[in-house]
Amino acid sequence: MSSAVFLSLLLVLSCQQQATSGSHVRSNQSGVGLAGQPSSHHTLAMMFQNSNDECDVVMNLSAVDRCAFVKRTPDCKMEDGFINYLYVAFCLLPPNLTPLTITLCIIWLLFLFVILGLTASKFFCPNLSAISTSLHLTHNVAGVTFLALGNGAPDIFSAMAAFSHPHTAGLAVGALFGAGIFVTTVVAGSVALVKPFAVASRPFLRDVIFYMAAVFWTFLMLYRGTTTLGETLGYLSLYVVYVLTVIISACIYNRQKHSMNASVRNVAHIPEFHSSDSSDDDIPCLTPGGTIQQDYESEYRPLLPYSESTSQILLSSLNPVDNRKWRRKSWRWRVLKVLKTPLEVLLLLCIPVVDPDKEDKNWRRPLNCLHLITAPLVCVLTFQSGIYGHHMIQGEFPVWLLTLLLGLFLSAIVFCTTTNDCPPKYHPLFALLGFVVSAVLISTAASEVVSLLHMLGVVLSLSNTVLGLTLLAWGNSIGDCFSDITIARQGYPRMAISACFGGIIFNMLFGVGLGCLMQMVQTHSDVQFEPEGLLTWILAGSLGLSLVLSFIIVPLCQFHLGRTYGIFLLVFYAIFLLIALLTEFGEIRIV
Repeated sequence: MSSAVFLSLLLVLSCQQQATSGSHVRSNQSGVGLAGQPSSHHTLAMMFQNSNDECDVVMNLSAVDRCAFVKRTPDCKMEDGFINYLYVAFCLLPPNLTPLTITLCIIWLLFLFVILGLTASKFFCPNLSAISTSLHLTHNVAGVTFLALGNGAPDIFSAMAAFSHPHTAGLAVGALFGAGIFVTTVVAGSVALVKPFAVASRPFLRDVIFYMAAVFWTFLMLYRGTTTLGETLGYLSLYVVYVLTVIISACIYNRQKHSMNASVRNVAHIPEFHSSDSSDDDIPCLTPGGTIQQDYESEYRPLLPYSESTSQILLSSLNPVDNRKWRRKSWRWRVLKVLKTPLEVLLLLCIPVVDPDKEDKNWRRPLNCLHLITAPLVCVLTFQSGIYGHHMIQGEFPVWLLTLLLGLFLSAIVFCTTTNDCPPKYHPLFALLGFVVSAVLISTAASEVVSLLHMLGVVLSLSNTVLGLTLLAWGNSIGDCFSDITIARQGYPRMAISACFGGIIFNMLFGVGLGCLMQMVQTHSDVQFEPEGLLTWILAGSLGLSLVLSFIIVPLCQFHLGRTYGIFLLVFYAIFLLIALLTEFGEIRIV
């Protein structure tokens, strides 16, 4: 709803801008009318020469010339994405239906965000958790690597998709900086309002310092307008240093805790050992394999042995609705679940999920055999917007048909050599398959989001940066906002505040770093940044200022985050958003 309201407001403001600019253009044309009116082809040529981002000037043309301009301008042809949204907006739909076009785009954008959220939460994250369990990683290592990747997958893949083209790089910068401000102000402020608490001092300072370093390094790259391969690799290595710092600090804390407990082991009363690094001490085990969950599920186990048939296993595996949860939830949750069920069924048909906490590891023999057919086929048809779907081997045999035949062969072997009750020894490999397929789908959906937002920016005469810091940042962060607030209401605010700062460091470093590496591989040259005027510097400066203020204010408050601090963060974000919008619409400019 916030995205729809925001777009409606932008539509009104942009229409006013276009009306003003249109009247200005008409007055200029009337002034030269005596000398002769320039042709539309001459106007197109002049606009093509005088604009750095050629497609942005299409709204300055008359409605009759827009379709021809979109067709002949290379910048309007988006290679990443299944749909050319600019062609749809200016060639397929009539000009008088622009509000309808924007409304349909809003609906499709919300649907793409649902795809991103469902794929990341239901498939990408569980398979990453299964992979980390199979590799026997510790909680600290898994939290700052696989868990961070799972939580930040939509942000990272959106940034990588935006960085693939120089004219959409502003979306990535706006989204990463905008999500950083949103999470560190709105989400953190909401957590402080819901549940005032004392934050763990050393982990908080560690995360803020590393995030400030990442923001400052990104600011330097934007200021210089370029980055080299060595600097990009160093930029990515900053996260490696962060991971090592987390692991070393956890080892030091555990050693101190064990030594303290050993020294007082023979004392009748053992005092509780408090440390500022014990950010997770008040967090119970929330994994599905916990004791509470096992006891709850044991109540619903059949008293007598019961064996399902293969068809029953397949049908039950494709049912995303839990009857027990359905009875407990509110009607709003049920309505949303009904709307998401068709999409969840399609994803269940394509992506396997391995759950190490279950007795059978979530082994579903008929469905997993079907995954060996559908999963590789989905990867071929969706990777890089389906470019390999039409590829022919030696001009005769399509790649998708070869993938289908290999999938049928492997599926038949697995089905004939396994049983319904016992998972095979190679079942953890299905987690790797699910990870790859979900990553490809997230990347594809992210590319569509970037292409769609670029079209909205052209239609509404908005920069990519403002769309990135609002719609893209809100869409990728709204799930984290609700989940962190829910965790805080349940009495675990330290977990929520740790998620606020820990995840965005990973998103910033890997979103920008991997995006730059991809562009270097494609262009075989250094990455060139094109900051979109004053708004980029306001965005970077606001994020840096919010981190500096938190770095100063929180220690002065003795690391107690109260409601006053929460209100301060929310007001800070409101002021930042107001300044950003006034800058975008030209009310604030450099004299």
